[in-house]
Order: sequence, then C-alpha cells, then structure tokens
Amino acid sequence: MTAITEQMVREHGLSEEEYARIKVLMAREPNLVELGIFSVMWSEHCSYKSTRAHLRKLPTKGAVVIQGPGENAGVIDIGDGDVAVFKMESHNHPSFIEPYQGAATGVGGIMRDVFTMGARPIAMMNALRFGAPEHPKTRHLVDGVVRGIGGYGNCMGVPTVGGEVNFHPAYNGNILVNAMCVGLARADKIFLSAAKGAGNPVVYVGSKTGRDGIHGATMASAEFNEDSEEKRPTVQVGDPFTEKLLLEACLELMATDAIIAIQDMGAAGLTSSSAEMGDKGGSGIELNLDSVPQRESGMTAYEMMLSESQERMLAVLKPGREAEAEKIFKKWELDFAVIGITTDTKRLVVKHNGAIVADMPITALSDEAPVYERPFTRAPQRETKQPSFDATRDVKASLLKLLGSPDLCSRRWVWEQYDHSVMANTVGPPGGDAAIVRVQGKTKGLAISTDVTPRYCKADPFEGAKQAVAECWRNLTAVGAHPLAVTDNLNFGNPQKPEVMGEIVGSIEGIGDACRALNFPVVSGNCSLYNETNGEAILPTPAIGGVGLVHDVQRIASIAFKREGETIILIGETQGHLGQSLYLREIEGREEGAAPPVDLAAEKRNGDFVRGLIESGRTDTVHDISDGGLLVALAEMAMTEKIGAELDLEGSPLPMLFGEDQARYVVTASSDEALRIVADAKTASIFTKVLGRTAGDSITLFGARIAVADLDAAHRRWFPDYMDGPSG
Repeated sequence: MTAITEQMVREHGLSEEEYARIKVLMAREPNLVELGIFSVMWSEHCSYKSTRAHLRKLPTKGAVVIQGPGENAGVIDIGDGDVAVFKMESHNHPSFIEPYQGAATGVGGIMRDVFTMGARPIAMMNALRFGAPEHPKTRHLVDGVVRGIGGYGNCMGVPTVGGEVNFHPAYNGNILVNAMCVGLARADKIFLSAAKGAGNPVVYVGSKTGRDGIHGATMASAEFNEDSEEKRPTVQVGDPFTEKLLLEACLELMATDAIIAIQDMGAAGLTSSSAEMGDKGGSGIELNLDSVPQRESGMTAYEMMLSESQERMLAVLKPGREAEAEKIFKKWELDFAVIGITTDTKRLVVKHNGAIVADMPITALSDEAPVYERPFTRAPQRETKQPSFDATRDVKASLLKLLGSPDLCSRRWVWEQYDHSVMANTVGPPGGDAAIVRVQGKTKGLAISTDVTPRYCKADPFEGAKQAVAECWRNLTAVGAHPLAVTDNLNFGNPQKPEVMGEIVGSIEGIGDACRALNFPVVSGNCSLYNETNGEAILPTPAIGGVGLVHDVQRIASIAFKREGETIILIGETQGHLGQSLYLREIEGREEGAAPPVDLAAEKRNGDFVRGLIESGRTDTVHDISDGGLLVALAEMAMTEKIGAELDLEGSPLPMLFGEDQARYVVTASSDEALRIVADAKTASIFTKVLGRTAGDSITLFGARIAVADLDAAHRRWFPDYMDGPSG
C-alpha cells in the first residue's frame, strides 16, 4: 500500500492542518484512494469551506420557494401545478485551458443539474467574461467558448436565449464561463438526491467512465500559473448526443415510481454523487467498482472514483425495479449497471478487485469538511464626488464610440451561433432586457436575465452586488414579469487573501440586502474561487441569474420604439453619476470613482409602477437604463426598429446623458396616455420627466442630429470585425 507523504498531501490541495484532521476522523492514516476522495470533497469547489459561513446569511425562503439551496437546482412555484427548476454554475478554469470543451461540458453539467430534478430544460443563458480584446489569447478564447456553448446546446435542442459578454484586462489570465439552465416540471414530480433507506440498489447510468477530468474539482480550487496548460488532461470531454439520450431516458424512468434518489455525476464524479446522496439520506453506500462501465482498460479505483467523465448519473432505485430501469436505458443505448447498495452504516465503502479500497464515514466528507472564517479586510470607500470630465466633448462622437465599444456593441455575432428558437417557445430574439420563454400550451411564460457589473463590485463590493440584484430585478420587470427568485454564481480570487475575502463578504451582504428588499430569494448557486493567475485576481464578479413569471406572453414590453409620435418618458431620478461609468472609461480613459448607489426602496417603487403599466396595456415599450446611461438606452431603443427620437433636454449634457444612476426606465406611450402616466406617477411619489417624442430616422438633441443608421452601423461592426481579425 502506498505510504502518504507530505508532498502527496500538498499535491492533493490539502493543508497540513486538514490532513491532520482527516487522520483524526479516520482514526488512522488514509490510503491513496481515500486521500483522493478527501481531496475532492474538501476542495473549495465541492465544500465551499471559505464561503459557507457567509452564504447562510442569504434569504432562501419565500412564498414561491419549493426547494432552496442544497439540491442540484432550486425549484419555484409558477402556478397551475407547474414549477421552474434552475441554477447557474461556473466552468471557468476548464474553459481557459480548453475553451471549446470547457464551455461545452459546462453547458452539459448545468443541464444535468436541472433534469436530475425531473425537469425538462427549456432555456439556457450564460454570463461570459474575457480579457482585454487586444490580449493575444482573447480572440481564441471567445471563439472556442462561443462554439462550445452553441455546439452543446444546439445538439441538445435547448435554446440559448440570452446572456452577457464583457471584456476587461483583469480576466486576461482567467476567463469566466457561467452557464444557467431553466427547466419545467410538475410540482408532484420533483426528484431529490437523498438516498434514504438501506438495501436499495445503487445504479450507474449513461456513458462509460474514462480518465478525463480526474482532479477537475481540485484544479478548480487552485490558482493558475505558467504551468496551467499542463492541466489540459483535467478538462472533461462532452458528448451532447449522449446527453440527449440520457435526458430522455431519465425523464422516462422518472415517469415511473422506481426512483428513490438521483444525482448527476458532476464535479468529483462518482465520489461526490455517492457521498452526497448517502449524506443527505442519512444512510451509507457500498460501491463495487468492478461493475462500473469503463471505456479504458486497467483503470484503478483512484481513477474511477475521481474521474469526471461526462453524461453520467447515479440513482438509487426501489428494490426489484432494476430490470425495468435497465430496459429503459438499454432502449436509449446507454450503459446501465448495478454498482452498489445503500446501507445503514453511514459509511462510504468502496470495493475493487475483491478488496476494500476505501472505508470512511460519510459525514467526514460532508458535515465534517472544514468551514473557515477567513480574515477579511474591506476596501476603503471610493471618492464619492463627481469625477472630472471634459465638458466640451462632442455628444454624437461620444455616443458612436460607446455603442461601438467592446462592452456595448451588438452581441449578434455571438447569439447567431446559438439556436435561440428551437422548441418554438422563445418569444423574440436575444437582445432585450430579459429573455421570455413561453410555457408550452399555456399563456404564461418565464422571463430570464443574468446580470452583474464587475467594475462596480471592485469599487464597492456591497453596492456592486446590490446593483447586480437590482438590475436583474429591473430587467425582468422591464418586460412585464414578476421577479420570483435568483440563482447566483460568485466568482472571486483567492479567499486566503484578506482583501479578496473582503470582496466576497461584502458581495454576499449586498446580495442578501437586495434580495430581501425586493422579495427575490436565492434558491441555488455556485461559488468559483481562486480565479487568479500569477497572483492577479479577476474583478469580483457575483453574477445573478433571475427568473420571473409573465402571466400573459401576449402582454409584454420590449425595448423597441414601435410607433412614431409617442411620448418618451423617463421614470426615476437622474443625478448624473459618472463614477465607474463606461463613459468615464471609454471616453475619458479612466476607471475611477464610486459605484452608483442603489436605493432599493426606489427600485421597488419604480419597478412595481412600470410593471403595472405593462400589465394594464398602457405601454409596450420599456427599457431599463444601465451601462452607458440614458442616451445609450435611447439609442438601443431607436436601433431596434429604426425609429428615431426628438429629444427636448435641459441641464448639464454629459452627466445627464451618460451617467449610470440606478432605478431608472424609459417608457413610451401615446400623448394622452403619457399625461395620465405622469399624473399617476406623481401621485405615487415617483419622479418622471418627459424627454421628447419618437420621430423620424435620427436622434436629435441639443441641436445635433444623429442618424439611427449611423448608430446601428457603429453598434454592429465591432464584434464581426474583431472576430475576423488576425488570430492571436
């Protein structure tokens, strides 16, 4: 038997203190297989040891919440016996090393999290962060990630309906690929992962096990350095055609009553799925690896337990139902094998070649995993006064430059590679405030959005995280949806650095405050830490994925100016906040100042008012104001249907036009209706301002005329030109 050395412990990502604790829990030295199991289960990726103490502070309950954090995905009630099942998860490290497969398997993994719960996936979203466009690797990474997302999602027949793509030098060495999946199920057909009871067969279904992905969870819990390319073997290889078969087979089995528990083999593969199922069910699990379907010869117990081969599931069946289940999976041409049994020992016992190769208490892998209260420091508050700016700058030139910048240009090049309309339930193309997917056979639909502004979070993690939640809530509201719940994907650097841990703590507090104020509970999520390369951390990026309910998909709003002669109304106050704005960065060439403050009471008040206008049919044109400010929002509204605007504005032009104040919307209505809207808003103590009217083929303001065609050309050009450029 291999003796465990200090170097082996370090190579498995465990500290001396953690290894000492393992020996106490085991009452002996672990062997190599057991060390590998502890390594992945105690990794940051699986145990959340740096964040668990703080995540407990998030609001996770509410009137619509059926299943909160702790399962494969969250579940919310959307009425009529229907539930929405959703989660967002990262595949950052693998996507940097091997962008196509890293992104593709990220999509596959999050889909399995959803259909494991008994839901059929109906929509995918993603939130992508890349390095500076001029960095030699960025174009290659964008190309691979977008092709990987499209390739897997398109083959699965699940529409990718929207998302985010942004660029910043802080992601040069560590990109972010966050994938979100939303599924539909019946409230009485939700499947959980708790393997309750003893004597029940444990079955393996899906693809065969290979050597790909070994130590993927451990890799995802460590910083990158110059040797990161050597980690390519830890990136899994996906097969969407097999996953499609697995989806259909699992849903067919779920239509019976044969399943006690079911779990995706995701990070840490067979190890995490078996240990988590046993732990949640208060039982033990005994596995016989001789029965595991293998695609490579001579695989060791260590390799089989730690492999992250894709398209695999572990299920616990009712005794005597094995033949029925096997028939279903064989029909779908998938592997099926009984590889174990549940016990009452609360131990994970692993056998291979007739010998016991691991025997450990299951609670040692879960409840006894370390929970750290890491020291943290909060960054000093940024200067709140207005940053200086050149008041003589030309408004037209500034707007054209902003609309053609990497962070504000059209994402058409990206979403045209995704099949966004498959299933025929997607309402409209990507590009609006939120995507809407019709519930099959019903008038209702789900609205979905992903949001975060990392530059705000860097300046002020608390306010930045509040803003991420508020903008997601605003985007759902802007299409006419009632925001119901969120999933989060917390992407940060090394938590052992007090300044990074301060970003994590501040962001979680900000998310909590915003979700409580907006009645927007957190039902699932993912933490991705150690996003650093050679000591350089990413911007703090707590991505928020929100889901809302549209009662009638025939009565929604979009961002487009639809008719000439309508009155344009601003809802929400403008102070002209330029700190951390895209105007300051792209036009003035500086990243500085405070993040815009978020008044959650104003967000709620203004949003509820706007949603009421949409639901009562008083407006069908709404756009929230975010990156780039008011004039960028107006330009986006004009470009959609090529209808311009005559604006009658007063005050200091640049801060008013490009400031990124929060809790604001632009709506349009007929002139008579606009008068009533302004009067009703005044009664509700909501600030409004009439900006002008829709007209012609240009935006006119302060005597300047900006042709919508020129705006559109600037907006569309950057991405195709960039991706057609020379390879890095």
